Amino acid sequence: MTKLSVVVPCYDEEAVIDRFDAQTRAVLGDLPIEYEICYVDDGSADGTLARLRALADRHPDTTRYVSFSRNFGKEAAMLAGLREADGDAVVIMDADLQHPPELIGRMLDLYSLGHDQVVARRGREGDKALRTALSRFYYRAVNRWVDVELTDGVGDFRLLSRPVVDALLSLPENNRFSKGLFSWVGFDTVTFDYRNAAREAGSTKWRFGALLNYGMDGLISFNNRPLRLAIWLGVTLAGLGGLYAAWVTVDALVSGVDAPGYVTLVAIIVGLGGVQMVMLGLIGEYIGRIYYETKRRPHFLVKEAHHPSARTPEALDGLRHQRQRELRHGRVI
Repeated sequence: MTKLSVVVPCYDEEAVIDRFDAQTRAVLGDLPIEYEICYVDDGSADGTLARLRALADRHPDTTRYVSFSRNFGKEAAMLAGLREADGDAVVIMDADLQHPPELIGRMLDLYSLGHDQVVARRGREGDKALRTALSRFYYRAVNRWVDVELTDGVGDFRLLSRPVVDALLSLPENNRFSKGLFSWVGFDTVTFDYRNAAREAGSTKWRFGALLNYGMDGLISFNNRPLRLAIWLGVTLAGLGGLYAAWVTVDALVSGVDAPGYVTLVAIIVGLGGVQMVMLGLIGEYIGRIYYETKRRPHFLVKEAHHPSARTPEALDGLRHQRQRELRHGRVI
């Protein structure tokens, strides 16, 4: 029998987590599978952790959770969930019920046909027109630059086979951009569309600034073309500067020295200074990522965890020894 692990990153989801758990278990209970739900509390400031403890007490054999020592971000939460999951297939979904649990059955049907990644692509019904337009522009623009294909409407809601999960866990990078990683690992992938659902409770954690930073991560994580662009831009500006200097020299020889030109000079200095600052910032972004990669810090720190009571004492002892080995190698706590 197939075992399915459902990985659920949570951040301040106290208001909706019980509803999500009930609806998800109702769906999973009707499927001919063995299942577990792996919650990851990403340093929530509300009562999310208390609700996860209660769920673990209520369903000790099918509930896992880990709780971070602070907020490390959704990328770290998904990584922790994938490390915890031991199913033959893993579904990643949000706790706010914008990812409908009833679609899990459809994912499993497509998985049974041999697909390693089953991806749910949401429509943009209900989104603001400006956000929709900006999103479509971003994906068109970024796909001209990055080395992988990013699809508009495709997020983290997907089913992954065990080989895909193992491939993702083998990638050691600190700066993780999962949308790109899912595409980079490849494997046989199928996509289906679903209608966008409204958030059941709480408020979105994705503000404009966070989305902008996330989009920048996607642009920088999978290519070095902006650096190459800086080279060509520098060559172009040097060429234009040489042509301008030649023109000034010829004009001075033909017409004599002309004192006016202050405005032009200031405009050129300010323009070139701005370009230099942008290029320095871009180079600094890449260097900063190298800096964080060389530190080799763990992606997250866990302050509390619960594993199914069905595990034998020997298995739990083995898990503790594995965690200690990982800690010594600086991978995870």
